[in-house]
Amino acid sequence: MPCDRKEYFKEYYQKNKERINKQNREYLKEYIKEYRQKNKEKIKEYSQTPAGKKRNRINNWKHSGVIFFDFDLLYEIYISTTHCDNCGVELTEDKITTPTTRCIDHDHETGEVRNILCNSCNILRG
Repeated sequence: MPCDRKEYFKEYYQKNKERINKQNREYLKEYIKEYRQKNKEKIKEYSQTPAGKKRNRINNWKHSGVIFFDFDLLYEIYISTTHCDNCGVELTEDKITTPTTRCIDHDHETGEVRNILCNSCNILRG
């Protein structure tokens, strides 16, 4: 009897795979939306902590196409770099982007990291 039931559900899933997956995706979207609403303040607080800033920065790099073998190491190098590798200006970390804001310079075709630069040098390098 249990084997028949298992086979039945297996066949049912195969016949209704698209509909079931669509329902699951819709449910997940709603669940995530509700979770974010409930935890909006906690998420905002976490994003201001050093761990939250690190996570956001690394996610932005990955989304921008940066490829590196160890993102934790890259972040440590990024944070510890105090002067632009190109012009030597002291790097800053502000809420708004300025000419001295710290940037990762990477090749947009290969994703390879080249330097830690100020925003001005990064723009000039293209």
